[in-house]
Amino acid sequence: MKKWLIVVRWFVGLLFIFSGLIKANDPLGLSYKMQEFFEAWQLNGFHNYTLFASIGMNILEVVAGVAVIVGWQMKRFSWLLLSLITFFTFLTAYVLFSGKIHACGCFGDCLPLTPLQTFIKDLMLLFLIVLLVLKSKEVKSYFKSAVSVTIILFALLGTLGIQLYVQKHLPVLDCLPYAKGKNILEGMQLPPNAVSDSFAITFKYKKNGRLIEFDQNNFPADFDSTYEYVNRYDKLVRKGTGLPKIVDFSLTTLFGNDSTKSILNKSDYYLLLFVKEFAAVDEWKTASFGRLIDVLRTKNISYFVVTADVLGAQNYFLDSRILKCDATVIKTAARVNPTYFLMKGPVVLEKMCNSETGKMIHILSKI
Repeated sequence: MKKWLIVVRWFVGLLFIFSGLIKANDPLGLSYKMQEFFEAWQLNGFHNYTLFASIGMNILEVVAGVAVIVGWQMKRFSWLLLSLITFFTFLTAYVLFSGKIHACGCFGDCLPLTPLQTFIKDLMLLFLIVLLVLKSKEVKSYFKSAVSVTIILFALLGTLGIQLYVQKHLPVLDCLPYAKGKNILEGMQLPPNAVSDSFAITFKYKKNGRLIEFDQNNFPADFDSTYEYVNRYDKLVRKGTGLPKIVDFSLTTLFGNDSTKSILNKSDYYLLLFVKEFAAVDEWKTASFGRLIDVLRTKNISYFVVTADVLGAQNYFLDSRILKCDATVIKTAARVNPTYFLMKGPVVLEKMCNSETGKMIHILSKI
């Protein structure tokens, strides 16, 4: 077999294995990215199926990558890879040229690439995989069929197992801006030398049956009561050069007061309990949760329930404990429902899911 073909097989295979495993570490993240695409295409009816699609996609990437390296069923798997990369190239081209989606999430949150970098990467892979398809007949498996099937089955079950594990626990490798050790206030700042988007308030008026638009610095010279107000909107006049890692994070009381900075600037310890929804509250608000609250009271550590489901929270917690937060932010910060954040100031000291309540109690008892 030609050496260059072996190199291409290993390069393509390892890249797909890496891509699949890094996203298998956080399949919910890929699921949310799929929903972002569906919303852009006005296909919201598929939202309930994105997690299954995410898990299946990650398994396909890893299994296909392993099969290409092993050389088993090369014709079938090289065509599968060609189908996958053609689809991925379409998605990355859409991200790059439409501007409707910030990033494609091809390597998850752990290795963010710009849309241009991702598109170039997919074009390169497309070329290499076409070569594999054309040369598939020359590839012989390294192992007997039974051994190859065993290796591929192990890859399939391993990838599935990782994804089932992180559905009950947090990602093994937390690459989110809310990870343990992160400073939330710093994450809300623009990157160094970056410029934010600039907007101008644009007004719409009618005069003599004509619709006229102008901004606050360019009112018509003859502006008077004959102009009939229609509406106003913010118009983007200069695209920014970067975004903060954390956007739209705010903690609001039930009275509408923004408490974000006052809470994140607390000098002592406090606990944030991020809850997406309360449908399964009986599964986590158990005796161990009660012991956690007792420890917090003993240590005089305040806690707050951060949720978008305010009505649900009011059924189980005092209003003074409830902070309203955007649902999308909560999905980003807390992959598992619920998730504990032990905080000191704006720094995340510990981040644990409900299955680790006992461990959180142990940590709190030592404070």
